[in-house]
Amino acid sequence: MHPYLNTAIKAARSAGQIIARSIDRIDRLEIATKKNANDLVTSVDRASEAEIINIIKKAYPDHGILGEESGVTVGTHINQVVWIIDPLDGTLNFVHGFPQFCVSIGVQIRGVLEHGVVYDPIKDELFAASKGAGAQLNDRRIRVSECKNMSTALIGTGFAYKRTEETIDICMGRLTRVLEQCGDIRRAGAAALDLAYVAAGRLDGFYEVGLAPWDVAAGALLVREAGGFVADFAGKDQFLEGGSIVAAAPKVHGTLLDLMSA
Repeated sequence: MHPYLNTAIKAARSAGQIIARSIDRIDRLEIATKKNANDLVTSVDRASEAEIINIIKKAYPDHGILGEESGVTVGTHINQVVWIIDPLDGTLNFVHGFPQFCVSIGVQIRGVLEHGVVYDPIKDELFAASKGAGAQLNDRRIRVSECKNMSTALIGTGFAYKRTEETIDICMGRLTRVLEQCGDIRRAGAAALDLAYVAAGRLDGFYEVGLAPWDVAAGALLVREAGGFVADFAGKDQFLEGGSIVAAAPKVHGTLLDLMSA
């Protein structure tokens, strides 16, 4: 196992312990809103991110950090290593006690995603991948599904926190087009975990817009290393920068991508 991946796993598990210990005292947590009223941050998000950064910086003090809560810390390493962190993806689920949330850590080297970990502390499921080495769930190799037709596909999606009448209409149009053609749709509320589920074959595809790099960095690598396809809504490789993503098993990816702009 690559040392960077080993550190990511150590950090994700340690942060997951903080989250798991807090699930029974949600009513006593400090909860605040960000720019949108439905986009929350808790003291657990901050504690989880601080723990992850502490572990990374002890091992690699010259690496850069892109964290959801702490922002950007520029690194000085010659290989331009950046750790992309979501300390608690699915915060709204977490504060409701809805058990669908995770820790997500991606490692980017010279602009290329090289390592990724998504950890569900409630189910104790750890998804991990390194570029060129495949994807695993709890040390067991995983692959995307063999779904061949959209008509039987189970598709995951999510809704952006920033909502206007126009964006809701666009979202509902997209949702309608997909629902008309797929087997069914799931909206679970944690994009990183949805992507991990695509990698494990639990979902046949996933799409969403309005995402940040920390939402998708680790999950996108998992899908690719599990044999799936990943692109932005334009069919390009700009999902980290552009905020839109379509990830799916090979036989349904093209159809799902076409439905984003139909």
